[in-house]
Amino acid sequence: MNAVGLGTDLGNVTVRRVGPEEAATVLGIVREAFGARPALDPPADALQETEETMAALLAPYGGLVASVAGRPVGALVMDPVGRTVYLRRFAVRPEVQQHGVAHAMVAAAVEQADGFEDLTVIAREELPRNVRFWEKQGFHEIVRRSPNIELRRPLRTHVVEVPEPEDMRGLGTRLAGQLRAGDLLVLTGELGAGKTTFTQGLGAGLGVRGAITSPTFVIARVHPSEVGGPELVHVDAYRLGGGADPRAELDDLDLDADLDRAVTVVEWGEGLAEGLAESRLEVRILRALTVEELAGDLDPRRVEITPVGPRWHDVDWAAVDAGLHHEGATH
Repeated sequence: MNAVGLGTDLGNVTVRRVGPEEAATVLGIVREAFGARPALDPPADALQETEETMAALLAPYGGLVASVAGRPVGALVMDPVGRTVYLRRFAVRPEVQQHGVAHAMVAAAVEQADGFEDLTVIAREELPRNVRFWEKQGFHEIVRRSPNIELRRPLRTHVVEVPEPEDMRGLGTRLAGQLRAGDLLVLTGELGAGKTTFTQGLGAGLGVRGAITSPTFVIARVHPSEVGGPELVHVDAYRLGGGADPRAELDDLDLDADLDRAVTVVEWGEGLAEGLAESRLEVRILRALTVEELAGDLDPRRVEITPVGPRWHDVDWAAVDAGLHHEGATH
């Protein structure tokens, strides 16, 4: 890549792609950054790196080095595994931390990962500030194997313009054709945005029994399948307590459903329902009004569908988008 300049409160940060020839530079930054962290048990693998092992890490796909005023201050190694890219040995020199360098490196990594589905990092439980940093960069925990936390950020958001309520229902129906037992959908959108209409389409596509209405007053409803498929569990998370274990909160509702054998749709679930499954679809419904559309008495919607986790790698998005204007995948 050509060097990319990104502004921070330190001034311009230049981020460039590097290979094994820059192993010494990357190693120096990693040793300084990881050496300044609190002692961990077991110690971070990064502290065992040598110039030779670092060159071997960089050889397959390279890495990034961030510089300020010509001085290298940040580095990472990019390690593709399947359709994700792991960001390893992510390091920023202590004296320039919390000044935007790390954010600039993440932005450059997103650019360099074009063609992949997501970015993945591994953080330590003992370093909660680091975990919060990754969460603020759009990463979500997908698995925890103490003391490591694996977090992932999807790179692809499918954007669909939905002109009419029936089109919203149809979008849900077509998406249902791609769903299976255990799937989780997290719906976000203001009141009246179309979350329930979308879910009605899901119910129609899944062939479940019962009228699907807003679950606000009952918190959750279970719709059994009439075609031998998964049940639909429709949840309003607005009134849940937001505890550390959302699955336990749902279990406390005494739902007559096994979530592993159902498709679960959680309205108002952002920030709460993510812990229910390793993979999920985040569906955000936005009003897409322009002045012209208001004048024409239209009320279209913009639906942003972000797949999180490995479950969605083989979804046929062309079938989901059929018949509607689709803006394609965006970072």
